[in-house]
Amino acid sequence: MVLHAKIAEVTDRIIDRSSETRGKYLDRMRQAADKGPARAHLSCSGQAHAFAGAGPDQDALATGTGGNLGIVTAYNDMLSAHQPFERYPELIRAAARKVGGTAQVAGGVPAMCDGVTQGEVGMELSLFSRDVIALAAGVAMSHNTFDAAVFLGVCDKIVPGLVIAAQAFGHLPIVFLPAGPMTSGLANDDKAKVRQQFAAGEVGRDALMAAEMAAYHGPGTCTFYGTANTNQMLMEFMGLHLPGSSFVNPNTDLRDALTAEGACRALSLSALGNDYTPVFDILDERAFVNGIVGLHATGGSTNLLIHLVAMARAGGIVLDWQDFSELSEIVPLMARVYPNGLADVNHFHAAGGLGYMIGDLLSSGLLHPDTRTVAGEGLEHYTAEPKLKDGVLSWEAGSGKSLNDKILRPASDPFQANGGLKRLEGNLGTAVMKISAVAPDHRVIEAPVRVFHDQEDVKTAFKAGEFTSDTIVVVRFQGPKANGMPELHSLTPMLSILQGRGLKVALVTDGRMSGASGKVPAAIHVSPEALDGGVIAHLQDGDILRVDANTGALEILTEGVLDRPAATADLSANEAGLGRELFANFRRAVCSADSGATIFGV
Repeated sequence: MVLHAKIAEVTDRIIDRSSETRGKYLDRMRQAADKGPARAHLSCSGQAHAFAGAGPDQDALATGTGGNLGIVTAYNDMLSAHQPFERYPELIRAAARKVGGTAQVAGGVPAMCDGVTQGEVGMELSLFSRDVIALAAGVAMSHNTFDAAVFLGVCDKIVPGLVIAAQAFGHLPIVFLPAGPMTSGLANDDKAKVRQQFAAGEVGRDALMAAEMAAYHGPGTCTFYGTANTNQMLMEFMGLHLPGSSFVNPNTDLRDALTAEGACRALSLSALGNDYTPVFDILDERAFVNGIVGLHATGGSTNLLIHLVAMARAGGIVLDWQDFSELSEIVPLMARVYPNGLADVNHFHAAGGLGYMIGDLLSSGLLHPDTRTVAGEGLEHYTAEPKLKDGVLSWEAGSGKSLNDKILRPASDPFQANGGLKRLEGNLGTAVMKISAVAPDHRVIEAPVRVFHDQEDVKTAFKAGEFTSDTIVVVRFQGPKANGMPELHSLTPMLSILQGRGLKVALVTDGRMSGASGKVPAAIHVSPEALDGGVIAHLQDGDILRVDANTGALEILTEGVLDRPAATADLSANEAGLGRELFANFRRAVCSADSGATIFGV
């Protein structure tokens, strides 16, 4: 199939825009590749330090030629998604030994959960944790004693942070190893209904707690299609996972076999062999375009609008939201996974999953077929499914068709013709909206605004019954410079209730939402943010806004708004408590959301 003209056009534009920064990055990586790992050149005392804790692998590290594999892990046992990683290091060491290599845990990175910190102070550290993860992984790999690496991570900021770090060590082969989703529990739609009932005061906390515990009930990733599972999709579309490995449940024989094979594969790709495949050869402009296509086709998390930009910039590739928006226009929505449907990721996987989707998109000319991946040359590898027969792992051709067209459809007969992501622009600034779950009659709203500087004040106004007519809720001073840009997902239940009462409502914010933003139109990441000279700081209650996801308009209709002085906010409460004082330099150094909201430049 011939590559779609728009895919080629956007890719060429990214290549041209990135030529200088990408060229400098590739020069650095090739110089690092020429030098190779320093292990063999360490002093005797340095080698002794590096090998002293290796137990039975000590001699092989000192004299062997099979390669040393670095393990960077996001393991902790507070988060269900990362708890399975507890067993991974021993599985990886055993696998490395079988192919004549060694493996060492190079270091750990923090892993926090937006679900736990949702609406809490800790959420103000969540976005910045991505860059901390990149830094921590950089420290782990800085000993330069590894020929290849495996990175263990799943959730919201962890995978993007690890990819940023992988770009810094792009001269090495690195395979990402997932943990997989937990088995299905209480249906996501039923859980959402209980949340709305609790927000409306119709049920008590005991009912809410029972529903949440039934939904989040065991090891593995949450089963809705939020940021964590969007990350896993991306790692396949971009060629950093083994094919078909994203949504295999934890603690199964197939999951363990894929973990072991991932370790062996990473070693086989090192410069010691004949199949050298460094990260910088995988994560090129085509791979990022493929990732954006996957984001649209699956209806993935809006958080990746900032993460993909930051991940790309770490490799000298400059993406902008216009790239996302233009690709969204020609990439169909092929999946309905909660919150865009009733199914969870286990149902999606069973219906054909990523293998079917990648195959169909390739046939439709909507993916670059010729990218390099950890599985080999070409994205066609990712149409196959892993199987474990008599203890032997192999890959077989997928079904080639959807097994449930209520969950997964071909590009020729999609759920909707576009990917459900819209860039908004106007005299208020630039923003984005995920519309794949927003009904067409809710995509345009022209109404007075209510302006808030804190999401808790929105909740207070809701409980007081103050929202009785069509309203655009503006929550400002929520950008990365103001307070780290916490998610405002806890506002979704009450806004959904207002929508259910027949009101037209929308959220406009310089903060962010998650992949579970759902049915309420939300213009997020408004840039520039209020604290950075954004027009959003000039709004007052009663001003009329027009939010139009059909035409991409974000317009102030009230005259004279810019003639007013910008509002200010007392942000002193954001500066201390639960570690926020440690992140003052991050708030000062961070760039805008449309540039990736990162402390790292190109």
